[in-house]
Amino acid sequence: MAQQRYLYFSQFAIMRNLFLQWVLPMILLTVTGCGEESKKTPAPMGGGEKNKPLKVDLFIVQPAPFAETIEVPGTIVASESVEIHPEVAGRIVQLPIEEGKYIEKGSLLAKLNDADLVAQLNKLEIQLQLAQQTEKRQSQLLKIQGISQQDYDISLLQVNSLKADIGIIKTSIAKTEIRAPFSGKLGLRNISNGAYVSPASVIAVINQTEQLKLDFSIPEKYIGKIRNGQEVSFRFEGSNESLTARIVATESRVTENSRSLQVRARVDAKKSFLLPGSFAKVTIGFDPDPNALLIPTQAILPQARGKKVILYKGGIAVFTDVKTGSRTSDRVQIIEGLAPGDSVVTTGLLSVRPDASITTGKILNPKP
Repeated sequence: MAQQRYLYFSQFAIMRNLFLQWVLPMILLTVTGCGEESKKTPAPMGGGEKNKPLKVDLFIVQPAPFAETIEVPGTIVASESVEIHPEVAGRIVQLPIEEGKYIEKGSLLAKLNDADLVAQLNKLEIQLQLAQQTEKRQSQLLKIQGISQQDYDISLLQVNSLKADIGIIKTSIAKTEIRAPFSGKLGLRNISNGAYVSPASVIAVINQTEQLKLDFSIPEKYIGKIRNGQEVSFRFEGSNESLTARIVATESRVTENSRSLQVRARVDAKKSFLLPGSFAKVTIGFDPDPNALLIPTQAILPQARGKKVILYKGGIAVFTDVKTGSRTSDRVQIIEGLAPGDSVVTTGLLSVRPDASITTGKILNPKP
């Protein structure tokens, strides 16, 4: 047993010495080398990419004809339109009108009760006959100086006074007859026969629809471009057909609330399906500008105060203030800030900085 124990401790001592002499130094050397490698700073990759100029596409500004067009809402109106009111109060005794029918000027629309006025007229006519006979006899007596001039003048005054009273009564009777002021189409009736009406009552509405008008408003900045006789087109709800009208008049002042000008046009062709009050989409085309400067809409950089574009000048990005005008679906008119021949950047706008170096990519519209 003692011998085995001695052999065991001898082997253990040998293995410990081998570990301390060979294995442990190798482990320490490996750990130290890894630590030093971890402290090394990696070499930068692609350091030269930051200074590389950005490639952008350009648009060459060139004068081109441009006809501005705007679309505004409008309303179809009748050439003449009026609400029919009685001039005096009374009870309706006749109502010979048919709803929705065309009536001629002067046609009887309604008749009020005038029995009391007719009775007064008859009374005055009888009094007038007696006064005329008296005046005739006194004129004969005046010739032979049977009466004084004053007595004759009194009888003549009586005749003229009765004639004036008869005229007043006839005028009152005429007011009980409500007639069409012009030829046109009658609307729906608002009263019935036998109803009591006053001057505030609306019997019906009459519209002259043979000639229709178109009313619309335009923004204040287009006032100088509108003229009498100018043709506009319009469409109405429920139809894709385009109709035309010609401007005949404008309002004498600009509406303060909307800063717009009211315009009236006469519809060229009467259509049976066009009714007063209908909504219309009015398209107005103005005279073309032969030298308008247009650029793509994506080239505009909105700013807090105004708008900018980026110009390509000798490989440098130059930010320029511009003033825009009208626009289409893909183009914007430039009023101030650009000149023909300028190169406008259209891509990479968010990456370009003022005075940065840029290179040319595609030219969207090469010079002719």
